[in-house]
Amino acid sequence: MIKARARPASIPDDCLLEPIAAMWPDWMRQLDRVLDDEQLVESVYEALQRRHPRSRTRGRRGTPAEVVLRMLVLKHLRNWTFETTAWEVRTNLVYRQFARVGANKVPDDKTLARQALALGPEVIAKIQQRLAGIARENGVVSGRKLRVDTTVVETNIHYPTDSSLLGDGVRVLTRIMKRVVEVAGGAGTKLRDRSRSVKLRVLEIARASRSKSQQGQQRMQKLYARLLDASGRVACQAQQFADEIASGVKHSADVLEQAALEGMKKELETMRARVKQVRRQTRARIFGGDTHVEGKLVSVFEHTTEIIRRGKARQPTEFGKMIKVQEAEGQFIVGYEVFDKRPAGSDLLVPAIAMHQQRLGRVPELVAGDAAFYSAKGEKAAHEMGVKHVSVPNRSSKSKDRIALQKTRWFKSGQKWRTGCEGRISVLKRRHGLNRCRYRGDAGMKRWVGLAVIADNLISIGRALARTGAT
Repeated sequence: MIKARARPASIPDDCLLEPIAAMWPDWMRQLDRVLDDEQLVESVYEALQRRHPRSRTRGRRGTPAEVVLRMLVLKHLRNWTFETTAWEVRTNLVYRQFARVGANKVPDDKTLARQALALGPEVIAKIQQRLAGIARENGVVSGRKLRVDTTVVETNIHYPTDSSLLGDGVRVLTRIMKRVVEVAGGAGTKLRDRSRSVKLRVLEIARASRSKSQQGQQRMQKLYARLLDASGRVACQAQQFADEIASGVKHSADVLEQAALEGMKKELETMRARVKQVRRQTRARIFGGDTHVEGKLVSVFEHTTEIIRRGKARQPTEFGKMIKVQEAEGQFIVGYEVFDKRPAGSDLLVPAIAMHQQRLGRVPELVAGDAAFYSAKGEKAAHEMGVKHVSVPNRSSKSKDRIALQKTRWFKSGQKWRTGCEGRISVLKRRHGLNRCRYRGDAGMKRWVGLAVIADNLISIGRALARTGAT
């Protein structure tokens, strides 16, 4: 049974209440008031009750929606794991009060993870939109300015090499086939475990790759040929297992176990297709010198991960997803977006202005971005939408008028203000873990980015209200 509000039992020792209240920082008191908003709690409540058709009325009492919201906020405020979050709330009286747990039992890490998964990226985006409304209502942001920038959030994968990807695929396929044998017994094709020989080939390739000599490269080609042969045999065996599950050769009399076998069949087919793609790109690179194979994979687990080359000296290539972050004044992040495919920066300026207008109710007077966002078409569209000043440089222009425009005081001032967006992205990565996504899949990436943005916005709102002495 899901409830919207918590009824925390009072802490037994009343003498503790006053010292605990004194421990709250001012911005956290304001944050506590913001999170009491009915729309925020209702968004989480509706998402939790959708987990089961009768969650509102049946079953044992679940974790109240406001507790789930506050614990998730606390997790991303501090960049903790689910396990650490549960432990900190359990042992810290201030966090107990903030999370509205009181003397009740604190949800464990697995429970909290399932509840976070139930929210989904749509609910996270809805919470972020409501925070923009709260910031506008409380005078934290007026919407006169807009600055926008992009960055990359890495997926939680190891550095991809063809040999390690093949090793990952063989390990997973073998593990699934062993589970099939445990359920279906010895019927049909017998399992041959090649994981040890594949692991040895991967290690030999890693050692051989250190040599850049012609002899070393020839040895590496031979090792790759053996690895491709072994991985191909494992993939063929996985297909045989899947076919035998479909035909009923491998089956179980137990209904639940048979359902499990059907699930394993889907896992085998999915992973086999990814291993097949890795084998194709490995063969093209090693024996054909082609590094731009269509549909190239850099992870058999996070298969949608993109290869993004940004040309930075420290990290020229990143593996993850491109995201857009746009701010108004007061260091408030008005919106974010996670892109399935890396877009051209010049196509992002007008949608950013439209989002700003939709969430803050006005068109900004100043729009600032780096040179990647420039296009004559986008600048013209921004002015037509009502933007007075567009501070986006055109580095390639040789027009005297354009050069003179970019030397004006307001243009330079806009570019100085724009650099604060890079600082905000740095804070998101250092303080809220936006450097690497710890959730799985595209939906997990959107939830991770959204919760990090929400956590940072809550700090900005709390500090702004604390400075003005709002009650």
